Amino acid sequence: MRFKQIRRWRDSCEQANERSARAATQQGDILKVERKRIRELERDLHRKNAALAETAALLTLRKKAQAIWGDEEK
Repeated sequence: MRFKQIRRWRDSCEQANERSARAATQQGDILKVERKRIRELERDLHRKNAALAETAALLTLRKKAQAIWGDEEK
């Protein structure tokens, strides 16, 4: 009787360790995917910020040129 209890306890412990290992692997996979998505979003945000800054600079230069030389678009 005692041996059966020990065996069941041991089996339970081994299964718990296997579940923990699988869960850790799944979490690691999820984290890897999330990190990749974050990098993609950061790259996209950087690209859009650069485009916005370029557009703002061009608008500012256009306004300054119009102020200096007047409006030639007629």
